[in-house]
Amino acid sequence: MKKPFFTGLSAAEIEEINAEIEHYPDKAAVAIEALKIVQKYRRWISDDSLIALAELLDIAPAQLEAVATFYNLIYRQPVGKTVIHYCNSVTCWMLGSDQVSEHLCRHLKIELGETSADGKYTVLPSVCLGACDHAPVLMVEDQLLLDVNEKTINGIFER
Repeated sequence: MKKPFFTGLSAAEIEEINAEIEHYPDKAAVAIEALKIVQKYRRWISDDSLIALAELLDIAPAQLEAVATFYNLIYRQPVGKTVIHYCNSVTCWMLGSDQVSEHLCRHLKIELGETSADGKYTVLPSVCLGACDHAPVLMVEDQLLLDVNEKTINGIFER
């Protein structure tokens, strides 16, 4: 008997995913939640994790890859301990997000999309963070920062 590949997932991951599956008529409907669960434990979705998860959900890896790459909060590459999303929507851009991102990257000595040398921070552009009335906007992990300026950024690193 062939051993299922999804044994590469941890028992805790499988348990949480199976708990989600119970709420849906079809395993494939759990794809986004399952990706978020694996990412919670591993910080990102590796190819091996994606394949194991696809097998657990009885879907093709390419189908799960399409879901994973559609959502900008699912990370398909390793990220730092803290992920900072910088909003690069038109509204944020008009209100100074370029200066904000330049200051942020200069402070961390990285470019957008990179991780700091110490592995603590990754800065990723996001199309929109949904707070245009308070642009420019950053999201640090799950915390939305509004009306961001250089002082706000300095405060992130003072904490």
